[in-house]
Formats: sequence, structure tokens, C-alpha cells
Amino acid sequence: MANTLFDKIWDAHVVQQVEDGPTQLYIDRLYCHEVTSPQAFAGMRARGLKCFRPDHIYCMPDHNTPTHDQDKPIEDPVSKTQVDTLAKNAEDFGLNHFGMMHPKNGIIHVVGPERGLTLPGMTIVCGDSHTSTHGAMGAVAFGIGTSEVEMVLASQCILQARPKTMRITIDGELGKGVTAKDMALYMMSKMTTSGATGYFVEYAGSAVRNLSMEGRLTLCNLSIEMGARGGMVAPDETTFEYIKGREYAPKGEEWDKALAYWRTLKSDEDAVFDKEVRYDAADIQPMITYGTNPGMGMGITEQIPQSDGTASFEKSLNYMGFQAGEGLLGKKIDYVFLGACTNGRIEDFRAFASIVKGRKKAENVIAWLVPGSWMVDAQIREEGLDKVLAEAGFAIRQPGCSACLAMNDDKIPAGKYSVSTSNRNFEGRQGPGARTLLASPLTAAAAAITGVITDPREFM
Repeated sequence: MANTLFDKIWDAHVVQQVEDGPTQLYIDRLYCHEVTSPQAFAGMRARGLKCFRPDHIYCMPDHNTPTHDQDKPIEDPVSKTQVDTLAKNAEDFGLNHFGMMHPKNGIIHVVGPERGLTLPGMTIVCGDSHTSTHGAMGAVAFGIGTSEVEMVLASQCILQARPKTMRITIDGELGKGVTAKDMALYMMSKMTTSGATGYFVEYAGSAVRNLSMEGRLTLCNLSIEMGARGGMVAPDETTFEYIKGREYAPKGEEWDKALAYWRTLKSDEDAVFDKEVRYDAADIQPMITYGTNPGMGMGITEQIPQSDGTASFEKSLNYMGFQAGEGLLGKKIDYVFLGACTNGRIEDFRAFASIVKGRKKAENVIAWLVPGSWMVDAQIREEGLDKVLAEAGFAIRQPGCSACLAMNDDKIPAGKYSVSTSNRNFEGRQGPGARTLLASPLTAAAAAITGVITDPREFM
């Protein structure tokens, strides 16, 4: 019987099927950060349990870490408690822990792939919805709740209902200035934020195959914003080249064995998905959001659509200070944020630098450029991007989730407009009253040097 890529990985990890109930699924890798894990560890202590496979669990703080002065104590008491609690839990339970200032620290969804901890064919979970990012490596990766984190800590297994499967095929060539972020925002504008609810999505087609590993990670990261359980891309030579030689990747004979298996990880030609969706890459232009969910996006040269008649649409535009029928080009902005598990990788900094090189940051703009990890920070400096950015008036902050969410010091003030490369634009997501416009690193860079919403193709 023909199988999808998802079926192959899922079936290989089934421990048992509960009759008329969920699947007991074995988990290869559990990632823990400081926000969703404390209650899970408290539950373990209350029951006197140890972690079943501590060597399969990796912990690091990212949401609450400040992006400056990380060598000093955290000033915010709530953030400090959460970061300190994770360190103590990791120590008490004998787990791998990359704390603040550790050279392997960063956003957990950036560190996993770049260190070779995330590998094809794995099942991966974390108490964070954007765990879907890791599916770009050809893995089944999804976010879980706190009680499920405890379940995996204790047993390295999880009870999970099997999702349906969807394949989204994007064929053709992407136009100038169009990135993986634009692909994702385009799909969400067509499918809405609930269009993939209940499905595990496999991305396919020539436009997806031609993406770099970083681009695929961005695409899969945003799967959750369409309501999907997760997203994935079948591993290929791009994947294998990316993984080879990374710290935790297989070596020598183990590499050869792993590679032979990874090459089998693709959907069979006659595999049947529960749903198929197709798009043409030529229809996608640089995108920007105008509302308060990631599905409220449009091409940067287009106009905000007319109201769909719902109260939520009107409320969203009122919050953003926009009107139906108006364009966004030339709108003044206040902040630019480059970073997050969506766009905090080296390729994103290269893209941003390519636009601002030889130009100057607009005086009215406050820009936060935040690497996704210390490895990305090192690459930025090795490639001289720090000098390019500094000459243009930009400073690089220390790694962390930063202004993706209002859980650390990097908050956008009420009423201010932020062009952000992160993943969510909900009311208050970047700070109480903050107005967020999601976009790619290229579009963010164009706004940073002009001070207004600008088509990045003008600088390419």
C-alpha cells in the first residue's frame, strides 16, 4: 500500500494503538524551554518519577531571555524565575541544558536544526506551537501541552490522535524579492488561519524544492498559523548537505546508514492525501499583513480588501488604524524587528544586509536585529555582515525570542507600527497595543532604511 511521508514516519514510531482511542507514539527528541515545562517537572517530582531517556531531552531558555547584558542577572523577576527554574530542573533530572551565554544557546527551533539534533525521520515535540519548524528536515514535529510534556519526560512516549494529511504543492519559479516567508503569508491569505486545521501538511513542488534549508524551516514554522498540526518537507540532497558535519549528526559508518534510510523518506508516487492544494509560484509577490492574524495578508502593492462583513474584520482594522481599500506603501512605521524562530537564521541576516548595504537606517525607525542563536551570531561576524549592518546604523542584539512576543524586555509601545519578521500579529503580541505587520527580512530591511512600508524590489 502506498504511503505518504507522514505515514511512514508515524507508523515507524507507533508503540501501540489504543482501541477506539489515540496512538501511543514513541518520541525521538523532546525540546524544553522555560515557559511550558515548569508544571511538567513539578508533576514528575510529585509522583517521584525520573526521566525515562534523559539523553533524548534538550533544554534551553529563549522566550524570557533579554537580548542585552546576558552576562548579568535578569532584571525582570518573572523572567529570572522561569530561566532559573529551567536550569534547576535540567540539573535535577540530568538533562542536556544550554543556558544563557552557553555557546549552544539560542531559540530552541533554531538551535535544533543547526546543531544536527533535528534529523530526518524523527518524531519531535516541544511545549511550543512552532515546533512545526523542525518538519523542514523531514521529521514529524509538533507542539504539545504541558501535561503531554510530562508524559514524554516520564515515558518518552505520547498519546496522540492521528491527524489527516494534506499536500500543498507550489510549482514554478519565485519572482524577484519573493521569499519563503512570502510563500507562507500568501498561502495563509488564501487558506485563512484555519484552512489546514486537523491536517499534517507536506510541502511539495519545484518552488519548495528550490528553497534553501533556512527557507524550508521558515515555511514549516508558519504551518501552525494555518491551523495545521505540523508541516514537513521530504528530505533531499539540500537536507543532507545541510546536516553533514554538524555537531550531533551521525558520523562515519553511522552517517552512511542514516543516509540510506533518509533517502527512503518521501511520499510514494501513488500515495493518497486527504486533501491536495496547489499554487503557482508566479502568483506570489512580497507580502505584508494588514490585520491581526497572519491570514490577513496581501501583496505589498495591493490594497486592503473590503470588509467581509464580520465584526472581527472591522475590529482588526480599527486596532491597526487602517481602512479597507487603502494601500500600505508609504505608511510610516516606527520599529523593525528581524529575528524569531521564523526569520532569525543566517540567511535572513544576509538578506537584510543585502538591502541596507551602502545605505542608512531611517532616523524615525528603531531596529532590533536579533540572531536566533550564538551560532548565527558567530556566522554574522565571520561573514562581515556585522560591519555592513553597523555602517548602515544597525546594532546586533544577543540571541533570544526578543520582540516576537511580549515576554521579555523587547516590547513595541502601544500604537506604534512594527514591521516584523516573526510569526504572529495578534493584538498585543509584540506588546500591549502594538501594531504588527508581518513581512520578510527583505521587506523589513526596505522599511528600516526608508522609514515607511516599501516594496523591497525597489532596492534589488
